[in-house]
Amino acid sequence: MSGSIVAKRYAQALFQLAEEHLKVDQIAEELNVVKDVFGKNPSVYTFLKHPKVTTEDKKRVVAKSFQALSAEVLNTLKLIVDRHREDIIFDMINEYMSKIADKKGVAEATVYSVRELSDKEKEQISKVFAPKVGKQSLNITNMIDSSLLGGIRVRIGNRIFDGSVSGKLNRLERELVSK
Repeated sequence: MSGSIVAKRYAQALFQLAEEHLKVDQIAEELNVVKDVFGKNPSVYTFLKHPKVTTEDKKRVVAKSFQALSAEVLNTLKLIVDRHREDIIFDMINEYMSKIADKKGVAEATVYSVRELSDKEKEQISKVFAPKVGKQSLNITNMIDSSLLGGIRVRIGNRIFDGSVSGKLNRLERELVSK
């Protein structure tokens, strides 16, 4: 079974548990802590993947390292270790965050522009493009791309809205060549 499918299942189970216990945001904060720990200390991940370390020792280290976290997060991590699925931890956290964003009506968007966008411009882009994908707002990441010549290109999930000058020129060229 694909790692991303497994990660989605763990995230879904944790999300349902968080909703039942009214801890959705608290668990999100705790998962960000876990992500930071694994991101800043690759040796922890290496330890958890090491074949000579017993599962019990791995779970003991997880319990001691993350003892300040809620039982839901701690037990999920232990279950992941128990099932030898340590490689899905980042994917599971990302899926959980995606579920929160979906519930709040927020989508991740990447906006390519020739210069850095102001907060007001990002807000305006969010107002215009969020309804086009059925969301209330967009969480925008701005990427600088000088090849656009002008305008913007917006990527939301697998949809691309190209309002750049280079995009318009490319469409014009294809139209002229096809005639």
